[in-house]
Amino acid sequence: MTFSVRGAVCAAAMALMAAAVGAGPAHADGGGREEDGRGPATWSAAPSSGGGTPPAKDGRPSFYAEGAPGAVLQDTLSITNPGPKPRTVTLRGADARNTGSGALSVTPAKGAPKDTGAWISFAQRQVEVPPRTRAEVPFTLTVPTNAMPGDHPGAIVASGGGRTVGVRVDLRVDGPTLSALTVERVDVDTDAGTISYDLVNRGNTVLTPKLAVHADGVLGTLLDRPARTLPVELLPGRRVSLTEPWPDAPALDSVDVELTATAAGGARDTATASARFVPWGAVAGGGVLLLAAVGGALHLVRVRGRGRRGAEAPEAEGIGERAGATRELARAGTGEEL
Repeated sequence: MTFSVRGAVCAAAMALMAAAVGAGPAHADGGGREEDGRGPATWSAAPSSGGGTPPAKDGRPSFYAEGAPGAVLQDTLSITNPGPKPRTVTLRGADARNTGSGALSVTPAKGAPKDTGAWISFAQRQVEVPPRTRAEVPFTLTVPTNAMPGDHPGAIVASGGGRTVGVRVDLRVDGPTLSALTVERVDVDTDAGTISYDLVNRGNTVLTPKLAVHADGVLGTLLDRPARTLPVELLPGRRVSLTEPWPDAPALDSVDVELTATAAGGARDTATASARFVPWGAVAGGGVLLLAAVGGALHLVRVRGRGRRGAEAPEAEGIGERAGATRELARAGTGEEL
């Protein structure tokens, strides 16, 4: 069920429905649990199923709205209090955002919302829900006249009793849409055995990308992973940094890596990177042995050189003595005084 387009903000006040709800055990995720003697119970928030009946277990998981710039859209949030005491819940709008892992978060970030969260208004921001009662809270979403076409995900955030619940709101503003995706900053960490990269949403629709990985070495293909869906919902204009594990990377090779990302709407991009896997520990050990061998050879050459020079010195001395004796005999033959 989608939002209905209205020409004016619905002025209807919050309608409290005195429909009794079972007070059986309910799991509290985030605190705020109450004990009524029959087990823990806590409040919950979800899109209304309409018709005055409790929201079905398989009801809408989130709100979906679609309208042109300037449209005023309306829907209803159900807050159910199965506990034995009244519960006061505070409501506000929030913009969706990407976490570091690329998942979409509807919990409010620091600062005031600037997109869908700022366009949501409630008849009452604080709602007191009686025990074992469901409150139906109307709200409106006013699309600005200058809103950009495409996806604008946001959330309704409900807080009370130490518990915060986010209900996703998927808004699409009428107009041309573009699905565009780029793969950037691919890097191969040869020490850690990982491939890091960035995905950037260059269009105006939310993307759930798929990634294929291929790597070739000197002797052929080393890695060939077919496209698989990533746990990412990439918002328009957002960038997310991810890492691809490569536990069986080669120890010694020259590698070319290729990443291909695709998404619905024809989005596709490919990026490459090169790396050299070198076992530096082994290379370092081999270098020490090589230096030792070269040093030993040089030492041997020096020793042999000194031996040759020592052997040549006496021979030269003997030659000098023989030359002196020859000169003395020559002088005796000529009558010179010695």
